[in-house]
Amino acid sequence: MSGLNKVCTTIDTLNKTVGRVVAWLILATVLLSVFTAVGRKFAFGSNGFLEGQWYLFSAVFLLGAAYTLQADQHVRVDVLSKRWSAKTRAWIDIAGHVLFLLPVAVGLAWLGWHDFIQVWQHNEMSADAGGLPRWPVKLLIPFGFVLLILQVISEIGKRITILKHGERA
Repeated sequence: MSGLNKVCTTIDTLNKTVGRVVAWLILATVLLSVFTAVGRKFAFGSNGFLEGQWYLFSAVFLLGAAYTLQADQHVRVDVLSKRWSAKTRAWIDIAGHVLFLLPVAVGLAWLGWHDFIQVWQHNEMSADAGGLPRWPVKLLIPFGFVLLILQVISEIGKRITILKHGERA
């Protein structure tokens, strides 16, 4: 196995593992939602429960993006790609990743990190009574985009392998 394939496999394994954890967060989000709804009926609960739902949903969305890309389950708008050869699709994927996805993910990871640092330094809390600290959800932003950046690197590596060796080398 070449060095490039090892790097791609390591990144894929990381994002598959994170994806499996994220799948359980969906269940946690549903259970917390049910608990919050029942709590409202019986006059107990807090804004913290509602914000917890938002945090869990954010974790699912941000941490699951890399796994979605890795599993090729993202939305594609390419009605012609099935007619193209594997090498043509590989070139188009590389161009899309390098020109569009990678710059956006790097920019959002960078901005997200600076936003997290600011919230962390000021120990920012929710403005709502009983709300949660903001830093955990702010940390999800750069972390999720770093996972996405790694997966983009893996996808580019896999497309390079296709260009060198054919369809599924």
